[in-house]
Amino acid sequence: QVHLVESGGGLVQTGGSLRLSCAASGRTFSSYYMAWFRQAPGKEREFVSVISGGGNFRYYADTVKGRFTVSRDNAKNTVFLQMNSPKPEDTAIYYCAQPRRTGTYAYRQINEYEYWGQGTQVTVSS
Repeated sequence: QVHLVESGGGLVQTGGSLRLSCAASGRTFSSYYMAWFRQAPGKEREFVSVISGGGNFRYYADTVKGRFTVSRDNAKNTVFLQMNSPKPEDTAIYYCAQPRRTGTYAYRQINEYEYWGQGTQVTVSS
């Protein structure tokens, strides 16, 4: 059983920065891509970013490209999301997720993910 725990959320002002963490346990962390999603009140959960198992492939939603950076530390079974220059529209609960299988997959699709963290709230004030 995989267990994902996010941390690092909170209140941040526009122009500031915040780093989210997701600690994983339960299966070989480095074998799996890891993704970040977010869900704002009244909206559907949406894809934010994904990173490959070795960290050499990263992909971002257009809405965060150039502002957010995903990274991972496989020695610590942890994935990070560095949020720079956040905007009020980035306010949401942020979730990390691990896919059902190793290798490539349709990483923007929610149903490709088997395990989810409990989420961490990020609130951006203007």
